[in-house]
Amino acid sequence: MARPLLIAADHGGFELKERLKKYLDARNVRYEDLGTHSEDSVDYPDLARAVAEAVGRGESERGLLVCGTGQGMAMTANRYRGVRAATPFDEATARLVREHNDANILALGGRVLDPALAERILGLFLETPFSGGRHERRIHKIDS
Repeated sequence: MARPLLIAADHGGFELKERLKKYLDARNVRYEDLGTHSEDSVDYPDLARAVAEAVGRGESERGLLVCGTGQGMAMTANRYRGVRAATPFDEATARLVREHNDANILALGGRVLDPALAERILGLFLETPFSGGRHERRIHKIDS
């Protein structure tokens, strides 16, 4: 990834986001943290919008969003053109959302995922390429 990964979390995902930043640092993955910067209550749609708009405009190739379940962030992000946000719950799903769906935003649940599993899912999200082929046609249909 040439441009930094954009990351954001609400208060429910803050703790996991901070752990995942250490994971990224250890692997020399560049990122930009768009917030939140504490466990004070915030509205997840505001943070999801910041990442989704930037990814949708091509300012970054991928994003990471973390809230309590990942679902609210994903629902918000998927309203933006060019965004394909996914909430994988295991390693197989993490691999497939990249290979088959070219997911460009990963949404994770800080209150529902084991942190070690979240790290493995993030690693697969970052390392797994889109396989193209027959899946390319389907991605064009999503984006049109």
